Order: sequence, then C-alpha cells, then structure tokens
Amino acid sequence: MNSSFGDRLIFRLRNRVLTLGRLRSLYWRILGMKIGGGTHLSHIYVTWPHQVEIGNNCCIEHGVYFHFDGIHRPGPSIRIGDGCFLGTSCEFNIREGIEISYNCAIGAGSRFIDHDHNIQGLGPLPSRDGPQAPIRCEHDVWIGANVVVLKGVNISHGAVVAAGAVVVKNVPSNEIWGGVPARKIGERKPYSN
Repeated sequence: MNSSFGDRLIFRLRNRVLTLGRLRSLYWRILGMKIGGGTHLSHIYVTWPHQVEIGNNCCIEHGVYFHFDGIHRPGPSIRIGDGCFLGTSCEFNIREGIEISYNCAIGAGSRFIDHDHNIQGLGPLPSRDGPQAPIRCEHDVWIGANVVVLKGVNISHGAVVAAGAVVVKNVPSNEIWGGVPARKIGERKPYSN
C-alpha cells in the first residue's frame, strides 16, 4: 500500500515533535523539575526548575512561564496535578505556592499571582514586599482565557471562571464566575439522561 508524500511528511513531523517533547522533558528533569509520565511539554520558561512539579498526562502548551519569584529554597512550590491542560502563554508568578489539582483546564494567557507589592509608605514600590498567600484550584476546574487569579484564592472543584475575569475571592464548587472583579454569574447543573 503506497502512502502519499504528504502522509509521510506529516508522520515524520509528528514523530519529530514527539521526540522534541521528550528531549525537553529530559532537559527539565535534569535541572530538577518533576514531570509525570505521558506529559507533553512545549517550549516553556522556568526560573527555578526544582520549584515545579507536573503530574501525569498533562498538556503544557508553548510559552507557559513558571516564575518562582524568590531566592533559592527547597521546592516544589508550583504543583500541577494529573491530566491538566495549560494553554499558551499562561504565567505562574509565585512566591508562596500554587496547587492546581487534577483534570483542570487553564485557558491561554491566564495569570496566577500569589503576592502583592507593598504600597504603604513612600519610596520605590517594587523593592518592598507586600502580602502573599497561596492559590489553590481543586479538581475539575475550568479557567477561561486571560483570567487573573490573585493571592489567597481557592477555586473549588467543578467551578468555571469566564474568560477575562479577575478572581480576588474564593469560588465555591460548581459555580460559574465572571467579570472584574469576578462574581457568581451562574451554576453548573448535573447532566440529565
């Protein structure tokens, strides 16, 4: 059975992409990142690889930035559970910690920032540390594109956050939130047969 030139080319390109992903995973593992089996890594950016732990069967698209904002200390502080999807150009800007549980989908361009700069008093703002608190997303959470999640937020299981929202307080289970600042706009209903 003869295959066309296009089919052979697609097959070779697909194998090349899979090989590059495996080499990327090996590279990051050597630098101290924990990466589960079956996880696909595109081109990513990482400040402290030992601060990142990614579970099994995850898909991490290109341009994701794992930024541990601090000096060297034991890790990991950025934990991504099994079966998660992180869209293009997501950013995790973390000092305290973040945990994304299993089966979560994070839309492209979303940002997670667990700290503030101190705006009290006079003087240069970036040089002063402000409050910080860890972020947590429980299992089966869906975060739309370009969402910002700020310090201390807990997004409970089954919740959905609409694209472009800014989340500054906890999101209860199975609720749909959107807006700036984010607030409840609906609820997820169970499937009916």
